[in-house]
Amino acid sequence: MKERNYEELQAVARKVRMNALRAIYAANSGHPGGSFSVTDILVALYFDEMNIDPKNPKMEDRDKLVLSKGHAVPALYATLGERGFFDVEEMMTLRQVDSHFQGHPNMNKCPGIEMSTGSLGQGFSVAVGMAIASKMDKKDNFVYAVTGDGELQEGIIWEAALSAAKYQLDNFIAIVDWNGLQIDGNVDVVKKVAPIDEKFASFGFNTIMADGHDFESLLGAIDQAKANKGTGKPTVIVAKTHKGQGVSFMTDQAGWPGKAPNAEQFEQAMKELGGEM
Repeated sequence: MKERNYEELQAVARKVRMNALRAIYAANSGHPGGSFSVTDILVALYFDEMNIDPKNPKMEDRDKLVLSKGHAVPALYATLGERGFFDVEEMMTLRQVDSHFQGHPNMNKCPGIEMSTGSLGQGFSVAVGMAIASKMDKKDNFVYAVTGDGELQEGIIWEAALSAAKYQLDNFIAIVDWNGLQIDGNVDVVKKVAPIDEKFASFGFNTIMADGHDFESLLGAIDQAKANKGTGKPTVIVAKTHKGQGVSFMTDQAGWPGKAPNAEQFEQAMKELGGEM
């Protein structure tokens, strides 16, 4: 097992959250809650697990990630920036006209974005298609789809899951950001999706549970998923997270999916995340 510096990954995650918050505050628009819940998942993948080259974003045989919960793209932009795909300060133009950093991922504008997403469920199904293509081309890469638990209410997710099992996509790893909240409130109240692991298992998936804010747990789960290669079964990692992780007044609050903080809230959040004002 390779050695890992979990403290370094935690430091990167703090930077990612701070830069995502800065961009959302500058735009006066965005989704901090869902961005913060998915941050550690993205950092684990881009800084430890994925075979990628920031200097060559279209590298042949690279691993691919599709952020199906596209509204959380500030976290993805900040992660890509920290990883070296572009100068992270560029993303401070988030949601501005003609910016490369739109409110949802745009594969034609930003290096490192594999698929334009936003309509929930779409990204998951496209990632399954990418995994099928990689299988057909006999490539050895992995395709990751990062989805939200509220997004699992979309029927297209389960149609794609059936296809992933049918085509024996052991190169496909789905990760569910299970933060329990969506824009209308508690996911299980709006439309219950639990037990997530059992549902995916019934669709033919290898299932793994993880703590989405603990790098040892997350990376162990991803290692397990990658070791599943050769079994003919796709994998889902159900990662338990907290909406708004890292900021006290946002944590586990349904009111922070689609609004920016005011000046006072921004100052408090940056202090809690360890940033400088």
